[in-house]
Amino acid sequence: MSRDTEDAPVSRRQFLKGAAGAAAVAATADTASAQETKTVTVGPGGNYVYTPGTEEPLYVAAGGTVEFVWESDNHNVNPTSVPEGASWEGHTPIENTGFSFTSTFDTKGTYEYQCDPHAGLGMKGEIVVNDTGQAPSSGGGGGGPVLPDSAKAIGVATLGAMLSVLSLAFVFLKYGGDYETPE
Repeated sequence: MSRDTEDAPVSRRQFLKGAAGAAAVAATADTASAQETKTVTVGPGGNYVYTPGTEEPLYVAAGGTVEFVWESDNHNVNPTSVPEGASWEGHTPIENTGFSFTSTFDTKGTYEYQCDPHAGLGMKGEIVVNDTGQAPSSGGGGGGPVLPDSAKAIGVATLGAMLSVLSLAFVFLKYGGDYETPE
């Protein structure tokens, strides 16, 4: 007995492989977006600023990474205040154009830092680590509460699990499983 491959029922094994693959792709996509690296430019255009950081704080989600990139000479990143329990050490040696380093910020709170040679000229910066990596709303009366990324991830995972169960139920109800033995 020969079956046309287009009309062949889906085996449980094929279905489960497909469902597992789809769930893995969804989980990976959400994790990758949450771990985006943000950049602070050190001394852009020869100015004594960190961009962002000096004029407005840089907001980073807990566990996020920041890359500091030097665009002018004779600067450093020396922490002046870090949240309790944080161990961020910045980069205190003086560096020049082209240098960069990265730091991961796991502890929530405000991190303040300065360029030691240019602190008197206002070269100070601030990083705020929170759940969302976004600035708090200005309280303009709209927008509603902010949903944390972790809650979104749980929602996506729950939806994926529910769809998998419903799809599996559909396959079993429609095809009744594949109990045939090979000929």
